[in-house]
Amino acid sequence: MKSFLNLLFLLAAVVSSAQKSFVKDSVIAFQKEINTEYADSVKSPLLKKDWKEFKSLDFYPISEKFFVNAKFVRTPDEKPFEMPTTTSRKPIYIKYGEVHFSIDGKHFKLNIYQSQDLKKIDKYKDALFLPFTDLTSGVESYGGGRYVDLKIPEGDTIAIDFNTAYNPYCAYNHKYSCPIPPQENDLKIEIKAGVKKFKK
Repeated sequence: MKSFLNLLFLLAAVVSSAQKSFVKDSVIAFQKEINTEYADSVKSPLLKKDWKEFKSLDFYPISEKFFVNAKFVRTPDEKPFEMPTTTSRKPIYIKYGEVHFSIDGKHFKLNIYQSQDLKKIDKYKDALFLPFTDLTSGVESYGGGRYVDLKIPEGDTIAIDFNTAYNPYCAYNHKYSCPIPPQENDLKIEIKAGVKKFKK
């Protein structure tokens, strides 16, 4: 079974977390990359019947509003925990830090996590995981929440581009086991960015 974390997006995550300003072309590249993967019969998480008719995922319009340079606060004293998933699988994560940012004048906080399995792989040792839900969840976007892939920053700020928020594989195929965003990562705002709910 594929990992819940789509490793193809980590390249985009590295670029996104390193930049300090919004770059529309980065989002366009992300959309092209995910569509290419989902159209590939070998890599696609789609059910066969859905893959045959697949042309493109449904995205929100690209918006600079949902690109934020967040304050990054490391939380070095956290203990590893089992993150609930859509199955009985419970992967081990650790809360790596908190991000603080504003959208439309409102302040928000999210927790960022690190997979204890992925960090053992040299290529992904700097990978961070941001699962979240928002007021679009279950309406315009997938009810189980969405993910953003990030990279450990060097300093105390981190760029988060919600235009690259994507659905877990469970949104397309029940055979996958996907982490459920913790309740504390529920945003009381509509994040109208990234991938929308899958329309079959």
